[in-house]
Parts: sequence; C-alpha cells; structure tokens
Amino acid sequence: MSNEIIDGVLRDFRSRLEESIKDLHELTERINSPELAQTASDLRERIREPFMFVIVGEVKAGKSSFINALLGGGKEICKVAPDPCTDTIQQILYGDEKVLVLNEYLKKIYHPVDILKEIAIVDTPGTNTIIKHHQEITERFIPVSDLIVFVFEAKNPYRQSSWEFFDYIHEDWRKKVIFILQQADLMEPSDLTVNIQGVRDQAEKKGITQAQVFAVSAKKALNGSLEESGLNQVIEYVNTHVTGGKAPWLKLENNIETAGEIRDKIATGMDLREEQLVADGAFREDVRKTLEQQGVRSAKQVDILVENLIATYDRITGKAEDDLGKGLGFFTLVKRSFLSLFSKKESAMGWLNELTENMERDLKDQLTLKVNDGVTAVADSIQQMAKMIELKIKNSQTVLKADQEIFSDIAEKRVQVMQDLQQAFTNFLNRSESFVDQSLIPKGSEFTPEIAQGGGLAVIGVVIAAVTKGMVFDITGGILSAIGILFAGITVGLKRHKVLKSFKAEVDKGRQALQHEIQEKLEQYVATIKKRIDANFHEFDAMLQLESQEMEHLKKRFGHTDSNLQQISQELASKTQAFKLKPEE
Repeated sequence: MSNEIIDGVLRDFRSRLEESIKDLHELTERINSPELAQTASDLRERIREPFMFVIVGEVKAGKSSFINALLGGGKEICKVAPDPCTDTIQQILYGDEKVLVLNEYLKKIYHPVDILKEIAIVDTPGTNTIIKHHQEITERFIPVSDLIVFVFEAKNPYRQSSWEFFDYIHEDWRKKVIFILQQADLMEPSDLTVNIQGVRDQAEKKGITQAQVFAVSAKKALNGSLEESGLNQVIEYVNTHVTGGKAPWLKLENNIETAGEIRDKIATGMDLREEQLVADGAFREDVRKTLEQQGVRSAKQVDILVENLIATYDRITGKAEDDLGKGLGFFTLVKRSFLSLFSKKESAMGWLNELTENMERDLKDQLTLKVNDGVTAVADSIQQMAKMIELKIKNSQTVLKADQEIFSDIAEKRVQVMQDLQQAFTNFLNRSESFVDQSLIPKGSEFTPEIAQGGGLAVIGVVIAAVTKGMVFDITGGILSAIGILFAGITVGLKRHKVLKSFKAEVDKGRQALQHEIQEKLEQYVATIKKRIDANFHEFDAMLQLESQEMEHLKKRFGHTDSNLQQISQELASKTQAFKLKPEE
C-alpha cells in the first residue's frame, strides 16, 4: 500500500479523533472540571504534533545532558545550568534553528536533527524544583505525552519525591515509562548493577513488570564514546519501538488512550454521582414511606381515641335514656305532680333538670378522662413520625465526597443542601407553631400558644387535647341544650313515647357529630403535620430534580463521545495491524 494512502488514512483518523476530543473537552467543561478540561484542550492542541518524549526527573539528575547526548551533533541544545531557578520547560522540535518564547515558563526550540523528524522532546524542570508553577506546568505535559523518560541520578534513584511523581504518572495516566540512570560513569559497575535492579524492583512493586532501565553516561556520549556511554541501547530502543514510521500511529493510539483516561475519570465520577442520586432518591422515598406508615399509625390511634369516646358517650347517654324511660311512666309522673305541690324539686321538671345535669356532669368528666388517656397515644405517634424523619436525615448516605477529583462542586452543593435541610428540620421541630393549627381549634378553647413554650414536639399533646376537648364540649353542650328545650315542652303522661324518641334522636345526632367531627379534625391535624414535615424537603426535592435532569443529559453526551472513541480505537487497531505498523515487543 502506498505511503499516500497510508498518510490519507492517518489524516482521516486525526480529524475524527480531534472531533471526538473536542466533544470530550466540551463535556469536561460541562461537568466543571478545570483540570480535565485543560488536559483535553492540551491533547487536542497537540494531536498533530510529533510523537512526544517528556523527560522528567529531579533537579540535577542530568536530564538536559541526556537530551543533548540523545540529539547528538555536539551542540548544547538544552542549556545545562547549575541554578534550577532559571529553568523553563523546553519543547524541542524539528526545524530551522530558532527559539520561540511562548511565556516565562515555556519555550519551543527548533533544531534540524533527524530524530526530531519523528519525535519531539520536552525537557521539564526538576520535580522537586522550588519554582512557582513549574510542577503544575510539568504535570500538564504528562497527560499528553507519548513516552515518559524518567531520569534518575544513578547514584541515588530512591528519592521519595521522584517516586511520588512516578505514582502520578503511572496511577493517574498509566503512561508508558522508561527509566534512565544518568551519570553512570560516577558509579562502580557493581553498585550500578544494584541500583538498576533496585529501580526494576521498585517499578514492579508499583505495577510495571519488565521495566526498561538504561544506565547512561551523557558525558561519555557527548565526548564521543557512544558504546561506553550506554546511550546506544536507548537509541536502539527508540528505533525499535518508536521511529521508522510507527511514531504517528503510536501517537494516535496514545491520544486515544489519554482520551480514554479522561473518559474513564469522567465515567468514575458520573458513576459516583449517579450512585449518590440513586441513594438520595431512595432516601427521599424512604421519608415518604415513613410519613405514610407513621400517618397510618397515627390514624389508628385517632380511631382508638374516637372509639373510646363514643363508647363512653353511649354508656352515659344510654343510662340517661333508661332513667328517662322509667321516670316518664304514668303513675310516676302523677306521683311527681302531687309531690310538686309541696316541693318544686319533686316536680317533673325538677327531676328532668336533675337528669340533664347528671348527664352533663358525667359526659364532661368521663369524656375528659378518655380524651386525656387517648391524647398521649396519638401525640406519641406524631412525635415518633417527626423523630424518625429527623433520624433519617442525619443518617442519609453520602457517596459523592467534596474531595472527589471531579464533581466536587456538586458534592459541596449537596452537603450544603443536606446541612440546610437538617438545620431547617431541627428548627421546625423546636418551633411550637410548627405543630399548631388554629383553624382546627374550636372557638373559646382554653388553648393558647403560651401553653407550649417548652418547644415544638411538646405542644402536640396540648393541641390534640385542645381540639378534642373543645369538640366534645361543643357537641355535647349542643345536645344538652336541645334536650333541655325538649324537656321544657313535656306534658305529663301524654308524650312519653314522643319524648323518648326525640331524646334518642338528639343523642344519635350528637353521637354522629362527635364521631365525625373529632375523627375529621384529628385526621386533618395529622395530615397537616405530615404536609409540614414534607415541606422541609422542598430544596432537597429541587436538587433531586435538577440532578436527575443533568445526569440524563450528561449520560447522553457521554454515551455519544464514548461510542465514537471506541469506534475510532477499534478501527485504528485494525488499520495498524493491516499496515503492519505495530512496534516490535
């Protein structure tokens, strides 16, 4: 196959990959990840540049000398300066000799050396340099590099700062690395062998098997002793694995891998964000179920209270009905009429008034007792509902942390929403007005807000008691008034059946009113408290809705970008195999 066809295929892959990386860059900006956005931007900018060697290592490890030796020609292309404070990042490219200073930290050096036709070399400041921004700018080159050349000072390749930087290269970006032990001429051969093996062992501990380690003396190479310098082995490695037409295809593969690393970091963050969204959704649904379950429990307690009130009401009014039926007998009434000549108390009306007063007293005393007994159970069920929701808020699951590589801003916003929710709910529980609904409390009730100065949850029983007692007294008082009017129109002996029927009708009416009104008011109260509790989640619900919409959008965009990258990767692998451009292993 002709070189023109191969070059055309190469250009097509570059264009497609550039478009996919553009989509990836837009995605990194959408998720508000400046570091990944910068990496994607750098990757896109350098996609058409040559295969890039990035030379890293500590200050005075001999990086610049190594580069000068590798490029040959006897010229000091990279300045070897004893003062690290003057260091800049230098990108060395093929071309007529010139230097372009891009900024105070970065410059491009062009030099007509053959090896630079296929590769570019980046000389970085030492990883432990004190120069501001150098570490940051060095790390910007790592993700977009094609091969990391890690240079150690041969006599001490074990410094912690070097291997910590290696961790960043290997763990974060999984870049291919070769190791150079520079200034090998300063070491005894036996000691050098120990250090070479030591670097291999350390690399293996960190996940690199069969690490490529080269002992080099740049000084000997620059003095013309290439065989003794060990540099020829490095050159042979480069010729075998990089140059000879393989470099542009390898760069494409590396760019896809780097884009894949960015994609994987986004995917990891999205998985955590999705997991947090699912956890928050489950938490919210759990709160709703708890409100419903505790609402049902409270409703049952209301039913029990109402049943006990009605049973007491039936017992007292039933006894009064029996007494009334017996007292309205013909001979009993005649006897009372006779006795009334001597005492008004013995008259029929006196007796009826006494019966009414007794029924009123019994209803008041017994129903009040039943209300007091039942209020505690209803109040406890409502308090339990509020306390369980408070506990669930405190124990809500946090998956997405504020120290995440991406989406830390989302995590911080969520933390703030949860803190606001917890504080709002605590305030809600502590405010007595949260549990007071004046519309439910009958006029003339003894209830006043001052009764509940002890706090929010403490007021629930007071409110229920006020509502219930007020309703009881209103309804029973109305019945007794109606019965009093009924008794006032009684004619001796002739209306016994009618009186009993009317009495029973008033009692039944009161019974229905008592059951319906108290049941309705207390159920309305429980529903009001549930609604107020749920209203505390307004901001949380808004966050959930926004997160759900955003995640749906992100997953769609991510899926499109991921699909394109995978397709390009598969096609590229097929082409490099067909063109036999895979490097030798």
